[in-house]
Amino acid sequence: MSSENTRLNVFPAFFRVSGKVVAVFGSGEEAFAKVRLLANTDATIVAYADTPEHDYAAYLREHRIATHALTFAPDLLDDATLVFAATGDAALDRCIVAAARERRVPANAVDQPDYCDFYTPALVSRAPVAVAIGTEGAGPVLAQMIRARIDQMLSPSLGRLASLAFDYRDAAEKLVPRGVARRIFWRRFFSQTVAEAVEAGDIAKARRTANALLSADNGVSGHVWLVGAGPGAEDLLTLRAQRVLMEADVIVHDALVPQAIVDMGRRDAERISVGKRKNAHSKTQGEINALLVELGKAGQRVARLKSGDPLVYGRAAEEMDALRTAGVSYEIVPGITSAFAAAADFDLPLTLRGVASSLIFTTGHDLAGDTLPDWSSLAVSGATVAVYMGRTVAASVTDRLIAAGLPADTHVAAIENASRRDRRLFHGRLADLPDLELRDELTGPVMVIIGNAVAGANLEKSEPLAMTVVTVREGTGSTQ
Repeated sequence: MSSENTRLNVFPAFFRVSGKVVAVFGSGEEAFAKVRLLANTDATIVAYADTPEHDYAAYLREHRIATHALTFAPDLLDDATLVFAATGDAALDRCIVAAARERRVPANAVDQPDYCDFYTPALVSRAPVAVAIGTEGAGPVLAQMIRARIDQMLSPSLGRLASLAFDYRDAAEKLVPRGVARRIFWRRFFSQTVAEAVEAGDIAKARRTANALLSADNGVSGHVWLVGAGPGAEDLLTLRAQRVLMEADVIVHDALVPQAIVDMGRRDAERISVGKRKNAHSKTQGEINALLVELGKAGQRVARLKSGDPLVYGRAAEEMDALRTAGVSYEIVPGITSAFAAAADFDLPLTLRGVASSLIFTTGHDLAGDTLPDWSSLAVSGATVAVYMGRTVAASVTDRLIAAGLPADTHVAAIENASRRDRRLFHGRLADLPDLELRDELTGPVMVIIGNAVAGANLEKSEPLAMTVVTVREGTGSTQ
C-alpha cells in the first residue's frame, strides 16, 4: 500500500465461529500461534499436524484439541468455516488455500499475502470485548507493540462489565428512550459507579447502581460544546475534545477544521459545515448563532468545532451570548492555538529571558486599519507578536510597524499549515515580510511571528522568506 494512501485494503470484521470448525494445517510454530489465537474463542479447532513440535503437541493434548495426522486432501475442508495453512511448505499452503476457495471458505496462508482472504490480528481479549490490531501483513511486530499498549490501558474487569451489560440490555430498551438518553445511560453504566463496583469485585453493588440508573430521570436537555480543534494535526486534539466528538449528536464545524478531525465524531452524528471558504457560500455568524440555539433547544448535544482555540479569534463570545440569552447550556473545550503550534514547528521560544517577556496575539486585519493598535509600542520594546491571518496584508503591516519604530531587520518567522504534514516554514526580516503576498502557492492558513525571540528559532527547518536576492555592487551603492 502506498505511503500516501489513507484507505485500508481490508475491511475489519469479526467472524462468528462459536461451535464451528476452524481447520489449522501445520506442525510448527506458525500453526501453534494460530491455534493459541483461536483458543480465545469458542470455535471447534481441528489441527492437522502429522509431527507437531514438542510444545505444540503438549498444548494440543492439554486443551483436548482434535488432532489428525493426515495427508492433506480437499475433502478435509468440507465442514470448515475458516482455514489456516501453516505447513511451512509454501506450495502446499497455496494448494490448501485454493481448495478452500473452491468451497468458498475464507483461508489464510502464512507469509503469503496473495493467498490470504483475511489477516490474523494481534488480539487484546476482555471477552466478550475484543480489540483486534491489523497491519495488512506489513508489520506484525508493530501490531504486537500496539497490542501491548492497549492491553495496559484496558481494565482486567472490562469483560465482566460488558457481560453485566448484557443483563441490562432488554431493560434499557424498554425503560430508557432511544437516542441521546440511552447513550447517556450506557455511558454512565460503563464509566461511573457501575464500572467502579465491577472493578472492585462487588457485583451486587454494581447491580444496585445499574438499577438506580434505570429508574433515574432519563430526560435529556440540549447542550453545546464550543470545541477547539487545534491547529490541524489530529494528534494535537485534546482528549476532552475527542470525548465530546464521540458524545455529540451534531457536529457544526468550520472550513479550516480538517476532515480527519471531523471524522473522529460518532459515525451517526450529523455533520454541518458552516465555515467560510473562498468563492463559496457560508453561513453568517448570526446564522451560526441561530443554528446552535435551534439545535440546543431541540435537545441536541452539539459540538461546535473551531480551528485552534475557540476563545482566540474564534467568535466564541457571540455564540456564548446567543446561547446564554436563549437559555441553552454550553461549555468551552480549549484547543491548542495556531501560534503555539507554529512556535513548536520552529523550535521557537515565544518568550525569552532578557529578550522578550511578553506575547501579543493579533490579526493582520487589525494591523491594516487607519490607526495602529496601542500594543505597537510593546512590539517596539521587544514583545513577540503573533499575527493570525496576516498574509494578505503583510505589506501594510510591515510599513506600519517600521513607521512606528520597529527596526526593519527585526526577525520574522512565517508558517503555512502549522503542525500539519504539508506545512511550509519561512524565515527572514521584517523588511522581507511583504513577499508573503507574492506567494500565491500558499493556500492554507499562515501564521506570522515577529520579534527578536525569533532569533532563537531553529531556522534550519525553514526557507528564506525573501523571494528576490539583493546584491550591492561594491563602491557604487547600486542594487540588482
